[in-house]
Parts: sequence; structure tokens; C-alpha cells
Amino acid sequence: MTEGILLVISGPSGVGKGTLCKALREGFSELCYSISATTRAPRPGEQNGVEYLFLSPEEFEAKIERDEFLEWAFVYENYYGTPRVPVEEALKKGKDIVLEIDMQGALQIKERFPEAVFVYLLSPSLEEQRRRIERRGTENPENMNSRLEAVKEELKHLNWYDYVIVNDEIADGVDKLKSIITAEKCRVTRNREWLAHLVQLSGGDGIDRTEL
Repeated sequence: MTEGILLVISGPSGVGKGTLCKALREGFSELCYSISATTRAPRPGEQNGVEYLFLSPEEFEAKIERDEFLEWAFVYENYYGTPRVPVEEALKKGKDIVLEIDMQGALQIKERFPEAVFVYLLSPSLEEQRRRIERRGTENPENMNSRLEAVKEELKHLNWYDYVIVNDEIADGVDKLKSIITAEKCRVTRNREWLAHLVQLSGGDGIDRTEL
């Protein structure tokens, strides 16, 4: 069985990661979504176990000690992390899974899963990024400035990612993510087992099996 694709999506606060990922899941019913854990307080309308697993700092730190996170980070005075076992089990079953995490977490994932696919979302401009954060109404001026400075810093490290998407229109962003998933499924490196079987059936004529 071919292992599933681990799609890692990052981007600054307010860029629309959650909205885009939700729309992607609705269009790709077979796509699994990894629910992150956090110690931040739930925002209006958020439910435990749906948007996030909301934990106390003590609960989160205990899970760190037990190595229960695939990655974790302390960002904007709160812990964020990805539970390890659900992701590993889904991939082994051949299921594609989406992780919506920050750049710190993405780099940890890259160390453990270099074959994962990394996508960074951007707003059309920093001015638009500020407007999106303001519309959320969850940040004070000091926090907003720190988040915008973080965006500028992250832009210096986009070469760590495989793809970048300007998230202007949701439908366009979803189409691009779907195209990325489709293209990645066609990679030779993700189809070695099937191709090796094809080589065997064909007797190897015209195919260098050592490269599969």
C-alpha cells in the first residue's frame, strides 16, 4: 500500500488557513485533517475537538514529556502541537492528511517527514494582512504589530517550503491545493512499488529499474 501524503500548510495569523482548509476538506471528502492541540482560550464558536484540542498548560507539558507530539511550539504565549499517533496511523493506512501549523512546527515536521509537502499561504499584501487580523477582532495593537513583524521574518524563509499560494480568493486557493495534491500523487518517488511491479511484468525492457 502506498503511504498517504502529509500536506503541511502554514501562513501568518489571519491569512485564512482555517477557512481554506475547511473548504479543501469539503471538496476532498477522503482527506483527513489533523486537529492540533493548544493552550490558548477558545474563540467564539470554537469547539473542543473540532477546531482544536484545548488543553491546560499542565496537560500540554505532560504530553510533551511523554513524546505525544509530532511537533510543538510556544507561540504568542501559548503552546501549539500536533498529536503524533493519529497522523502516523493515517499515513500508514494510505490516507492523505492535512496539518495546519506555524513555521516552527513545519520545520520540525520537515525533520521527521522530509517527504511531506509544504505549502505557505500569503495575503496579497501586508496591508491586506493587517486588515484581515483587524477583522478578526481578537488582537490588541501590540499583538497585531508583533504578528506583522513575524510575517516579515517568515518571508525570509520561504525557501523551506515547496509551494506558495497567495490566498486572495478561497475558490482559487482550494483549486491550487487540489492541483498540488494531484501532482504529488503522480510523482515517481511516490509510486515506486507500483512501478517496480510494472517493470517486473514488462521484463524490464526500456526501464532502468535501479532508479525506481
